Amino acid sequence: MPLHDWSRVPAGLFHDFHQSWSIRIKDALNAGRLPPGLMALVEQKAGPKESDVLAIEARSRPHPDAGSGQGGLATMSPPQTRIVRRTAKEFYSDRANRIVVRRHLGRMVAVVEIISPGNKDSRFALRQLVEKTVDFLRAGVHVLVIDLLPPTARDPTGIHKLIWDEIEEEDFTLPPDQDRVLASYETGSDRAAFIELVGVGDPLPEMPLFLHSGEHVQVPLEATYQATWDALPGEFRRAVETGVLPESVDE
Repeated sequence: MPLHDWSRVPAGLFHDFHQSWSIRIKDALNAGRLPPGLMALVEQKAGPKESDVLAIEARSRPHPDAGSGQGGLATMSPPQTRIVRRTAKEFYSDRANRIVVRRHLGRMVAVVEIISPGNKDSRFALRQLVEKTVDFLRAGVHVLVIDLLPPTARDPTGIHKLIWDEIEEEDFTLPPDQDRVLASYETGSDRAAFIELVGVGDPLPEMPLFLHSGEHVQVPLEATYQATWDALPGEFRRAVETGVLPESVDE
């Protein structure tokens, strides 16, 4: 399904969509994409500017052949995306001490972040998002960032540039017709970013989500996006497609 231009409708409509989309991504991962011992959960947000976080948790690191039983099999071969960035540079800004609160279900190993309009509506909110993502990577948590929103004056070259600049500054440009960014970050002794750029009207590619260094599963973004879209009321879909909201009718 062609990607829609969510910038033409109020932020609340996109929020409703990506709440449902997060559930479908979670269900798809839990329905056989994840190896045994791993589960996907949708976490409650702390505030309105938080992006949707889909957490992948494990009680312990799966055995290398854990995928041979029930459940999915993590792929060892490198993901195939059009853009790849790698670095062995350290996070020299790491704090010496860190207090980590662990969930009773186990250690967090990966998160999926769906960027919301609230993450971009101020410099402070965007900075919080970048810092939170980098904190995940510092803690050894792999991150998949999904940004279906156009760049703003605060992220003119896209969200990946802001995140990667915290690790290693490199030139990065967005083509004018593909300015939505999908970026999967692998963290470990080396760090890597696997990036796809899409535009309005493009289908969404599957994206890698790393579970451990060198191991990933593919996240079915297109299939889950389509299923979420198909479940929307007709009035909602017309508003997104046309950018025109229905007129209110007084009772």
